[in-house]
Amino acid sequence: MFARLAYPMLPQLRRHPQYLMLHGMLALGTSMAAVYGLRVAVKEPEITWNHHTNLEPWNEYANKQYKFLSAGRDYSAGCPAPKY
Repeated sequence: MFARLAYPMLPQLRRHPQYLMLHGMLALGTSMAAVYGLRVAVKEPEITWNHHTNLEPWNEYANKQYKFLSAGRDYSAGCPAPKY
C-alpha cells in the first residue's frame, strides 16, 4: 500500500534530491509532534485515564512540586491549593 502511494514521488526524488531532506524534516517534525502528544497524554496531571478508582486525581499532586523551576515559591511548606 505504501509503495503504491510513494511511487509517484520516486521519480521526482531522483530528479530533485534536495526534496529528500524536505521529506526527512517533515517526517521528523511529524514524529516529534506525535511523541510530544503521547507524552502529554501520559505524564501530565491534568489528564487522567482512570476515573473509576481515582475520583479526585488532582489530589495526587497535593504535596508534590509540579513545576521544575519556580522562582520565589517554596513548596516544602505545603500545598498552596485551596482545600475544599
